[in-house]
Amino acid sequence: MYPERLQESLRAVEAARAENIRFEPRRMTAQEKDELLAAYHPDYKQDAYETLKIGPNAGEKVLHELADMLQAHPRIHSGDVDLEHPDYDVDVLILGGGGAGSSAAIEADNAGAKAMIVTKLRIGDANTMMAEGGIQAADKPNDSPAIHFLDAYGGGHFAAKRDLLYKLVTEAPEAIRWLNDLGVEFDKAPDGTMITTHGGGTSRKRMHAAKDYSGAEIMRTLRDEVLNRGIPVIDFTAAIELILDEGGRAAGAVLMNMETRELLVARAKTVVIATGGAGRMHYQGFPTSNHYGATADGLVLGYRAGAKLLYADTLQYHPTGAAFPEQIFGALVTEKVRSLGAKLINREGKVFMHPLETRDVSAASIIRECTTRDLGVDTGSGKGVWLDTPMIEKIGGEGTILARIPAMHRMFAKYGIDIRFEPILIYPTLHYQNGGLDITPDGQTTNVENLFVAGEAVGGIHGRNRLMGNSLLDIIVFGRSAGRNAAEKARSATPARLTLSHADRFEDLRREAGIDSDLVSPKLLPNYTNRPSI
Repeated sequence: MYPERLQESLRAVEAARAENIRFEPRRMTAQEKDELLAAYHPDYKQDAYETLKIGPNAGEKVLHELADMLQAHPRIHSGDVDLEHPDYDVDVLILGGGGAGSSAAIEADNAGAKAMIVTKLRIGDANTMMAEGGIQAADKPNDSPAIHFLDAYGGGHFAAKRDLLYKLVTEAPEAIRWLNDLGVEFDKAPDGTMITTHGGGTSRKRMHAAKDYSGAEIMRTLRDEVLNRGIPVIDFTAAIELILDEGGRAAGAVLMNMETRELLVARAKTVVIATGGAGRMHYQGFPTSNHYGATADGLVLGYRAGAKLLYADTLQYHPTGAAFPEQIFGALVTEKVRSLGAKLINREGKVFMHPLETRDVSAASIIRECTTRDLGVDTGSGKGVWLDTPMIEKIGGEGTILARIPAMHRMFAKYGIDIRFEPILIYPTLHYQNGGLDITPDGQTTNVENLFVAGEAVGGIHGRNRLMGNSLLDIIVFGRSAGRNAAEKARSATPARLTLSHADRFEDLRREAGIDSDLVSPKLLPNYTNRPSI
């Protein structure tokens, strides 16, 4: 499959494979990591940012693309819809149909609340479905939530909100039990013990997986549970503005049918934002591993309603996105490939870093190899480095790849590349929104009452960098928590008169700040054509 221009480098990789398998590259020191990140990680590229002029985070820097959406025109204003006669009236309104939203709906339903999911695509069309490598939980005798905390806290550059991270790691074992009881088919040994592996930045093997379909398996199970319970799901319908009551509390959302553009009003006693990530914003021009609808909608909705963002300036660029062939450019190559033994190799066949450094350090190392060192591989549409997948079966034995990472084998086999015998080309891809809306441990935003957030739209759980497997974990831990707490809050919540006055005030702020833009937000969907976007 590989063209002639790649053959010389490919031969160098193959010739050095036996030696590279034995070679154990050293871990970087903290100072080396800091210097590397400052020089090569996209988060440190100063000209990619601008200072927000309006809103709760005015004066702070975010990427240009996000600033455009946070400070754009609202799609609607007071008088555009009839708030007195809602189309839907529920206790808990959940915006987003991925893992966090589904977990919230299940627990709200368990608590006796009338819950409803609204999602702009279909339930399960989410980054949860695309997660591959696994979910972390310290549930083995040689591990503990305390060790898990230290790994994640250090991996996030000691910036995580400690109460959120504490909740994440201490509730992780129960999250695994809950998923297992719901029917998730985790990998298990013949005696029923769950098989666990390492991930980048972990000091213990605590990654629970369902081969490399982990997210899809979890999402399948959660979706079935939601539908079997009869929880209403409104598909192909986007939230385009939060509704507040006269007391400034979240009290519903204005919805738009994605096909007909009909506007609908959903009144609720509490609202859960579970709208996911932002990869389809293509920050700094990066490709993405994210699903089609990942356009930072929840951040925009929450921000305009007055909710504060935390660490909105930091993204995760997964070190291993597919760089060849072009048809799958940016598609995720799970970290599990490296957990099983594959190493990162430059054009000359040299191992240039430890394969299980944290994701930000790994991404920066690859970018350095392809830029300053000029040791990247020319793919024909960019640069990349090799991920030497044949090492996996040299280490783990024949059949390891088909048994442990069948999705990876299938993805590349479609293009004539058999990863059991041929290495693959990778380059960092925009993967995860580290920052998001600031919440308290109960999942409620710090400054908008009755507005809860769960999943990738939350900021602070992971600090400024996330470890593998902690995102599938946080959608369960914080999704369940948001559902329970939103249901509990709904018991005593009595919304006052509904209003969209915050959207009108936002327009006033735009004018006063001299923001001159015709953009409207939330973005809803990416636009890959020359036609006007929705």
